[in-house]
Amino acid sequence: MELRHLRYFAAVAQTCHFGRAAEQLHLAQPALSYAIRQLEAELNVTLFNRTTRQVSLTAAGEFLRDETVRILGGIDDAVCGVRRIAAGRAGLVRLGLTGGAAFSHLPRFARVLRAELPGVALEIHADLLTPAQCEQLRFGTIDLGLLRPPAVGDGIVLQTIEVESLVLAVSVDHRLAVEPVVSLSDLRSEPFVAYASRESAVNDAVLRACRQSGFVPHREYAAPGTAVLLALVAAGCGVAVVPESVRALPLGGVVFRDLLDAGTIELALARRSGDDNPVIESVAAVLQAVFTPLGTGVVP
Repeated sequence: MELRHLRYFAAVAQTCHFGRAAEQLHLAQPALSYAIRQLEAELNVTLFNRTTRQVSLTAAGEFLRDETVRILGGIDDAVCGVRRIAAGRAGLVRLGLTGGAAFSHLPRFARVLRAELPGVALEIHADLLTPAQCEQLRFGTIDLGLLRPPAVGDGIVLQTIEVESLVLAVSVDHRLAVEPVVSLSDLRSEPFVAYASRESAVNDAVLRACRQSGFVPHREYAAPGTAVLLALVAAGCGVAVVPESVRALPLGGVVFRDLLDAGTIELALARRSGDDNPVIESVAAVLQAVFTPLGTGVVP
């Protein structure tokens, strides 16, 4: 059975008139009649009762009419879906994020994505440090990442989408909580709460800034993620220097203060080198549009 036979049958079943159906199909009536007879012969059934005055569906024809509507509708949906995927308008994209980016950037990005690409499903992989994101990108576990440069390993393309200031997080009863702006050198004797991972890009940025101010921070506590880090700060276990986007995670007992001479840290969009999946391209374009593109870099 050919698809064209079903389309021919659907036209005749709708009109119950071979002449009008032939006009709709831009087909000669004899050719249409022959195609319907072929379909009936293949199925070994009569689909239409034919008289000189009237054409009507048999019981078998009525059943096939309903099934044909369902089949052709499914084919049309499939064609539309394939075209949307090829155009980057539908599909699944898996996005990895650092802990801070999930709090501060994901709500804005997800809202814009839902408005511009409603046919795209977003699967979130949060609280992933840069090395883990790079590894998962290479293995295909995630398709895009929001991470802190530099990338780890090869085959990863980075585009910086935001440069954030480093700010101070202290407990509300800390001596520096009343200061609107704090100098990094004021933290010389303070215990620090830092991220537990040795591969933390935030830790590296904080260490560089402190060394430029003439001291090495004393790490009193290590936290597995941003939420725990702020909880330890709220408990008075130490101070923390974090990206400004962490302000988006309010926690009772913690205040944030601007820091002089603390420097900045980048947030970058990461993807596999050479990946030309159109859906990933579309999502990456939306992500880049949400932020201000500041530069590109490739790790070969």
